[in-house]
Amino acid sequence: MTMATKVVIGAQWGDEGKGKIIDILAQRAEVVVRSQGGNNAGHTVEADGVEYKLHLTPSGILNPNTLCIIGNGVVVDPGVLLDELDMLRAQGVSTDNLRIDLRAHLILPYHIVLDGLMEAARGAGDIGTTKKGIGPAYMDKAERIGIRMCDLLDADVFAARVKENVALKNKLITAVYGGEAVDADAIIAEYLGYAERLRPYAADTTVLLYEAIQAGKEVLFEGAQGTLLDLDLGTYPYVTSSHPISGGVCVGTGIGPTLIDECIGVVKAYTTRVGKGPFPTELFDELGDKIRNVGNEFGATTGRPRRCGWFDAVIVRYGVRTSGLTGIALNKLDTLSGLGTLKICTGYKKGDEILTEFPASLTELAQCEPVYEEIAGWDEDITGAKTYDELPEAVRAYIARIEELVGCRVCMVGVGPNRTQNIER
Repeated sequence: MTMATKVVIGAQWGDEGKGKIIDILAQRAEVVVRSQGGNNAGHTVEADGVEYKLHLTPSGILNPNTLCIIGNGVVVDPGVLLDELDMLRAQGVSTDNLRIDLRAHLILPYHIVLDGLMEAARGAGDIGTTKKGIGPAYMDKAERIGIRMCDLLDADVFAARVKENVALKNKLITAVYGGEAVDADAIIAEYLGYAERLRPYAADTTVLLYEAIQAGKEVLFEGAQGTLLDLDLGTYPYVTSSHPISGGVCVGTGIGPTLIDECIGVVKAYTTRVGKGPFPTELFDELGDKIRNVGNEFGATTGRPRRCGWFDAVIVRYGVRTSGLTGIALNKLDTLSGLGTLKICTGYKKGDEILTEFPASLTELAQCEPVYEEIAGWDEDITGAKTYDELPEAVRAYIARIEELVGCRVCMVGVGPNRTQNIER
């Protein structure tokens, strides 16, 4: 598979195994860029038998020659990032090639406090956030009171901004939500300590990135979360606060769409989601439990068990359309081995209507039942397959049917968790 500038996004609800695909492609990339989200995302990357759980650091960090960029669209919790860098260094990984954009917004302690209080106040109507302050940090960004990396590096500006914000936030925390006020001076002291450690990493990464693309370097953009968690196009309000679709890459890294050559959507051979919200193909039986356990469907960041269901072609077709996908990396086919006859959702039945496109309204989605097509399963262990032709005929037929239904070619096939368990076509 040729590189150049390539975007990798999740084309379902996140957790599609992007970490592994990004890690494979990052081996060939000279620059790896993260464009959105915060430490609510987790990539588990396995290399040479060692497992690394990365929440903010781009996956290319494992390659000492790769420039790794945290773009302007990411919200950064400096304490979490520094802990992650310490962990990597303790595991013998150099972090010298990391750069953080000066425009990236910071997560502050009051964001985390408010995230917990707001979620608790929603009661049964909670969204299921990770309570890491991501949403409130993006709210401040939209309200134009956010504090950025460039502010952190100027002690006077930072202190003034924090004091202004804390005065405002404490009213909200105490009077509206009945929480404990935060201490501005303590925040300033803690964060100015982080500033000195982060200063060597700060840069205008939009320039670094543009220069790398102009020089013909291999650039990989890694997305966090997935299409249906997109703030605009996802299952709103059960979404994240940023844009995990390919369009979010341009805004979150400061480059134009004409500079992107390929968009790869990572997709599971079945469907999962974490948190609340509608899920048409969800399985509530032993089969759902079996997929969860065999596929180890537990969150990298939270350990939460994921909800599991059959492959939903309506969702993936939506991902293909909204991100302009040029190829699909189909992961976790090995999890489906030995399950008997498989099902693929080809549309939704709503009353007498059959919907083939994903509806905007969650009320409408809740009234939908999946329309299934059955397809022969396979019993063979496929985890050792090295080429496409080595896959059993039933596996190839399953892939071909998915390609037909979603209108996009499968260019990578995942047959196990390790980076070597991947077939390129």
